Amino acid sequence: MKKLLTLSAIAASFAAPAMAAEEVNVYSYRQPFLVEPMFNEFTKETGIKVNVKFAKKGLAEKLQQEGEYSPADVVLTTDISRLAELTDKDVVQAVDSDVINANVPAQYRDKENEWFALTLRTRNVYSSRDRVGKLGAEFNYADLANAEYKGKICTRSGKHPYNVSLVSSMIAHHGEAETKEWLEGVKANLARKPQGNDRAQVKAIKEGLCDVSLGNSYYLGKMVNDKEQKAWADAVYINFPNQETTGTHVNVSGMAMAKHSPNKENALKLMEFLTGDKAQQMYAEVNYEYPVKEGVKRSELVESWGDFKADTISLDDIAGYHSTAIKLLDEVKFDL
Repeated sequence: MKKLLTLSAIAASFAAPAMAAEEVNVYSYRQPFLVEPMFNEFTKETGIKVNVKFAKKGLAEKLQQEGEYSPADVVLTTDISRLAELTDKDVVQAVDSDVINANVPAQYRDKENEWFALTLRTRNVYSSRDRVGKLGAEFNYADLANAEYKGKICTRSGKHPYNVSLVSSMIAHHGEAETKEWLEGVKANLARKPQGNDRAQVKAIKEGLCDVSLGNSYYLGKMVNDKEQKAWADAVYINFPNQETTGTHVNVSGMAMAKHSPNKENALKLMEFLTGDKAQQMYAEVNYEYPVKEGVKRSELVESWGDFKADTISLDDIAGYHSTAIKLLDEVKFDL
């Protein structure tokens, strides 16, 4: 009898996790303040607990190291280059979901359904209100290489994923040789060595160190709502390049299902929830990003920036040029 009880206890110890398996594990590059409200809402609606590990880098490598023993179900990332890295390292799996496919336009998801965009952000050019003014609809990224901007441009590292994606899109549209020439021109026009983040470039415009800079759209929203940085935001206009040609470059934040997801059904439920109206609205309000799902209202501040024509090239195609973009950045010694 004692032996039977012991066996029963052992069986119960193995059964306990299965009974408590209404959970999903997320590896995230996205900051806690942004995603936790959505996860709380998801748990409220489904009863599924969301466990999150936050990181600034190295998630793809972590998934590789953990292999089939990884607890990860869903991976949240901040850029197309990081989404592409997940597929390149074979640490994610294809997801077949009519819900996600209906919510996420084809150009913003992987052709093999291994990653999906969740939010959109544009790669803008910020211009000094005092010294430059608003740039017209005819302004293009290519113009940054023009002589009139000599000593007037600030940017973060050319090898930051946001800039690598922009260079990749230039290669997709104009070819390798023309893009290299453009990079040489932009480098020649820099007011200082590439450094800092996107907000630091706007600060530099405010301080008169440069007149224009590259920056993601949502940073303007963050600066406007930061009392210490609002003066930086007030010193610039946000401009959407290539409005009369290919459209403004659009990057994304996104998600993928981990290759060895132990809670695959719950992972799918979370991924579908994140592309739905409620989560998309929360993304829009909290981080000043553009919802990937059509018809979801932008935040009032983002709406005030006006409509724009977005580049329609597939992000999957852009990702294919990332290694070439890095090669060109090295060849022109952009960051040196």
